Amino acid sequence: MTANELRTKYIEFFKTKNHVEISGKSLIPENDPSVLFTTAGMHPLVPYLMGETHPAGTRLVDYQKCVRTGDIDEVGDASHLTCFEMLGNWSLGDYFKKESIAFSYEFLTSKDWLALDPELLSVTVFAGDENAPRDEESASYWKEVGMPEDRIAFLPASDNWWAAGPTGPCGPDTEIFYWVGEGKPGPGSNKGTDSSNWMEIWNNVFMEYNRIDENTLVKLPKQNVDTGMGLERTTTVLAGKTSVYQTEIFQPVIQGVEKLSGYSYGTTEEQDRSVRVIADHLRASVFILGDPKGVVPSNVGAGYVLRRLIRRMVRHGKKLGIQEAFLPGLAQLVIENFKGPYPELAENAEKILNELQAEEKKFGETLRKGEAEFEKLLPNLMKNPKKEIPGRVAFRLYDTFGFPIELTEELAAESGFTVDKEGFKEAEKKHQELSRTQSAGAFKGGLAEQSEITTKYHTATHLLHKALKMVLGDHVAQKGSNITADRMRFDFSHPAPMTKEEVQQVEDIVNQQIQRDLPVSMEIMDLEVAKSSGATALFGEKYEDRVKVYTIGDFSKEVCGGPHVEHTGLIGTFKIQKEQSSSAGVRRIRAVIS
Repeated sequence: MTANELRTKYIEFFKTKNHVEISGKSLIPENDPSVLFTTAGMHPLVPYLMGETHPAGTRLVDYQKCVRTGDIDEVGDASHLTCFEMLGNWSLGDYFKKESIAFSYEFLTSKDWLALDPELLSVTVFAGDENAPRDEESASYWKEVGMPEDRIAFLPASDNWWAAGPTGPCGPDTEIFYWVGEGKPGPGSNKGTDSSNWMEIWNNVFMEYNRIDENTLVKLPKQNVDTGMGLERTTTVLAGKTSVYQTEIFQPVIQGVEKLSGYSYGTTEEQDRSVRVIADHLRASVFILGDPKGVVPSNVGAGYVLRRLIRRMVRHGKKLGIQEAFLPGLAQLVIENFKGPYPELAENAEKILNELQAEEKKFGETLRKGEAEFEKLLPNLMKNPKKEIPGRVAFRLYDTFGFPIELTEELAAESGFTVDKEGFKEAEKKHQELSRTQSAGAFKGGLAEQSEITTKYHTATHLLHKALKMVLGDHVAQKGSNITADRMRFDFSHPAPMTKEEVQQVEDIVNQQIQRDLPVSMEIMDLEVAKSSGATALFGEKYEDRVKVYTIGDFSKEVCGGPHVEHTGLIGTFKIQKEQSSSAGVRRIRAVIS
């Protein structure tokens, strides 16, 4: 079964269980400064898991592209991916453990669906601790559907407990594993007794508690189910393969790399790793660049991550002997492979190819600069009697100039030097630990940022959007926003800098609407009805057939997911701090409320 067939079957199955298909969202999260990319299928659903009403109802299903970048340098082995797809289904206060487990088992084992051998499945459930009881309920439902008792492992919270953060929604989960060992698993084999031979393919999270503090859990009045199945892993299982890179998800690019390099994948582990890096990073880069809210390579935030992905590909291409520019040609293979489920890739193909070409060329110049920097360092290095380049110096060349350690070693050898590789690894480790710390708790921000102040900022974006249209013209369209507890950032289409008078006029209009204390109301309606009623919808945004429309008095009407204040008088005083360029044809406003 191919990935495309699995995607389709998953959606079809849950539709038979009265789930409504919803659209996957942008890779760039809206109003969540804590994470650069959408990191899991549940990320866009956070407001609804917290209690917001979803316009499509209480049973939902979708597929979602995701990017996780905390361990970029780990990618290249047989399991780590930066970019992946998550198949997900949700119950928002509807069914709970019994139905969720039954649905999962039926989809995996029924001859009408995936028809996996039940003997090759095992599960884990929560073992219980001082805060919450052992999840005998989930275990009993697994036995009910036919899971043998010795295939059920009770594991601690570190394995089978999901939490949004130190406080907030949380609960036990049950994870489903497929046997990847030799032959068939023996009696008593499960994730708890034979960890290396079982691969996780699905996780069902049961959000039944609210954590008040470290020692206090209370039952939630509304219990939710959030599940996620990894498309790549399950496709691997269904194809009878041992690595995701052996599937049609990655094979077109791998074959393209083989043609360009003359290297046959599977010959040596070191060169195989380079091939896998290119295959994974290229898909991630194409998805990021092709996203409707896609970023471009830069030195900050998501743009910096994208630049690292591209430059890492070029470095590994050189290790394989590829000297010419190669990314745009391979990117066309990715676009062709994924344009069905993600039509935005074909729509944005020109941008994707142009940005890859420009960054690949720019990195060539970076390499030349790195060589020049190395030459500058040589006089001081010559004074070192050990004839060794310190690891921190080698890492600075890598981190600041993007200069690969392999090239530093080559240049060092030409001058009679060695490189302190252990010192380099130590400096790199410290950098990775910092990166992981910064990206830890990816969901925490999404859940925590439903605070009173961010809700005020979110409502203010509606007022700002309409005020900009009034002052500058109807061509103005929101191109993105980012909200923290301290400020708001709003990007919009406009060809020229705003004058001081225009900025003041917009600010005055927003404050007038706040002072009018306009009521904020919400109505769920069909998308086309919403548009025909005059509601503003963001260009490029994916909407469901049924949407929430927020109306602010007689002033503003927008399709939006929330959250919002009940009346504008709660917002406070609005002040524009800065108006500047964001990118070609896009301006950016930074503002605060007090």
